[in-house]
Amino acid sequence: MRIDGLQYANWSEKIFRQLREGGVDAIHVTIAYHESFRETVLNFEKWNRWFEQFPDLIMKGRWARDIDVARETGRTAVFFGFQNPSPIEDDIGLVEVLHDLGARFMQLTYNNQSLLATGCYESYDAGITRMGKQVIKEMNRVGLVVDMSHSGDRSTIEAAELSERPIAITHANPHDWAPALRNKRDAVIRAVTERGGMLGFSLYPHHLKGKSDCTLESFCEMIARAADSYGAEHLGIGSDLCQDQPDSVVEWMRVGRWSKEIDYGEGSASLPGFPPMPGWFRDNRDFGNLENGLRATGLNADEVAGIMGQNWYRFFERNFTPQQAGGMTGGT
Repeated sequence: MRIDGLQYANWSEKIFRQLREGGVDAIHVTIAYHESFRETVLNFEKWNRWFEQFPDLIMKGRWARDIDVARETGRTAVFFGFQNPSPIEDDIGLVEVLHDLGARFMQLTYNNQSLLATGCYESYDAGITRMGKQVIKEMNRVGLVVDMSHSGDRSTIEAAELSERPIAITHANPHDWAPALRNKRDAVIRAVTERGGMLGFSLYPHHLKGKSDCTLESFCEMIARAADSYGAEHLGIGSDLCQDQPDSVVEWMRVGRWSKEIDYGEGSASLPGFPPMPGWFRDNRDFGNLENGLRATGLNADEVAGIMGQNWYRFFERNFTPQQAGGMTGGT
């Protein structure tokens, strides 16, 4: 089983076919960065058309069992998420509406301060806001996973403590391996994993040791060390693959509508676009390289299978369904 905890590709039939060539059974796809509710609905519509056009390649994922259907029928199940809480605007009622439409992950921040929490680029992290506490509670109720991939340390730790259900960092790496702003310190990863949460390892070059020159061996050894520290059962892949996106998309991701200036983020000011991927992970056809690299570190077969997909499957199974009365989760 192969599950990718996050991608933001420029979707096309070519990429859908590459997903199948790479044996990718499920992906979490970003469909909002700074979009409003209405704009996000339009992105759901766009995917509905793709599901209609390519029914032999992809299918909409709502529950973990949809991955079983996808595997049985040779397709990839697509689960949706937001990298910002902008789709709920300032209306907590939209949490349930968006879950009903198919959303399964929502970041509480994207780099900046939001109505809910503080992003990792802010100089001061005030933690989870009053509205953030209410939204986490509602996300727990309906089965929308709290994602803190772009959030500050304090906000992430508080979210893990406040949430009644496990949360996720879908795409980041340990800060002590590659000290990027977006990568996570030990205390943050522990706060998430000790409460049953998940860390998805990112292949975005700015998050890698050596960036685009990072070796497969270095990446997989980092995962093996993380397994020793946090437990292999809490780890997965969240590639953050942005395949075929034009450089103009980086401006939307980082700037949205909040600034008139270009925010280069973690990249060089002279290279504001997408950096080249490592040669061993160019697209979805290269998941086999990851699997082989993890085996070479000495991780056992169950640990490798978990990191490649089964851990995400179990996490989806437990956390996408609404809570029943008394705090229990519904069936899958």
